[in-house]
Amino acid sequence: MIPYGKQTISQADIDAVVSVLRSDFLTQGPAIPRFEKAIAGACGVSDAVAMNSATSALHVACLALQVGPGKSVWTSPITFVASANCARYCGAEVDFVDIDEATWNLDPQALEDKLRVADRQKKLPSVIIPVHFTGQPCDMREIHALASRYGVRIIEDASHAIGARYQDTVIGDCRYSDVTIFSFHPVKIITTAEGGLATARDPAVLAHMARLRTHGITRSPAEMSRPADGPWYYEQVELGFNYRMTDVQAALGASQVGNLEQWLARRHAIADRYDAALRDLPLTLPVRKADRYSALHLYVVRVKPGAKLNRAGLYAALRAEGIAPNVHYIPVHLQPDYAQFGFKRGDFPRGEAYYDSALTLPMYPALSDGEQDHVIDALRRALR
Repeated sequence: MIPYGKQTISQADIDAVVSVLRSDFLTQGPAIPRFEKAIAGACGVSDAVAMNSATSALHVACLALQVGPGKSVWTSPITFVASANCARYCGAEVDFVDIDEATWNLDPQALEDKLRVADRQKKLPSVIIPVHFTGQPCDMREIHALASRYGVRIIEDASHAIGARYQDTVIGDCRYSDVTIFSFHPVKIITTAEGGLATARDPAVLAHMARLRTHGITRSPAEMSRPADGPWYYEQVELGFNYRMTDVQAALGASQVGNLEQWLARRHAIADRYDAALRDLPLTLPVRKADRYSALHLYVVRVKPGAKLNRAGLYAALRAEGIAPNVHYIPVHLQPDYAQFGFKRGDFPRGEAYYDSALTLPMYPALSDGEQDHVIDALRRALR
């Protein structure tokens, strides 16, 4: 079965992990800061904070930006549920901004319209979480300008987008945001098996997130309530969590960082072949904007109305050919758990229309030309 995505693990990755297993530190050791520095360097920032998942990083980013009861967070309905759930973990309310019809990212015009109404009603959000869906950056210049106008903070959910570029910036440099979050789940661009990481320009925000990932504990004298009893002394100064990444995971991630540009180039080559081979089929192909460089975590197509098969029929046809497509994502506001907040079908029509026709095709660096040709041929047989 050809999956929609999979990790690439080399002997160098294995050797890096084995080296940690044979070392004195399996966690809270030197591999974690090495990995953090490697990602920070790739993003053009001075430091980063690694965690056990992107969900954990989103959660503590919200806390570091003072999200809590009585506050609200807005995000895209077309994302994994973590982009919204992180606000709920803090006791905040969640709302959504519909997507742009072409890019499938949060629509700046819809955001402007919603902010204008919220300002009149004195119900502005504390934080906006734009999601770089499929690896294509959102229009961060416009989103940042709107957020600045209304005094709203920004967390970029870049779970799909490490290595992506927007205009003259690298995703993760936080030029247009307060915090950027990456994911290192196995199907992502690089992996730590499970893991996430945050970048920020404000060292105080990063320090707060670092403290929250370890139970709210500090060993810094400046943060303590009284002089230390000795060199062993620490204090819990707030309620935090056990969100630490292990050295085993960090070693794998640091090993994979060196392949980032090569793997992104391969993803673009795969996308180019799909674009050329599928353009005459009744499919809407993904847009790659000229002013940004997508990380192409996913290659999503939409089945056009009137096609020989609908999305469900095409999904079944590909499965029968030994291909495992997927669907990214079911709109968050349509999840049963969100019905309690009054969300319903019709609230975000562009996101819902996207979901009704979207299908994710295989996309990963190890996908061979022969395997991709099989996917293309299966699509052509099914739709022509």
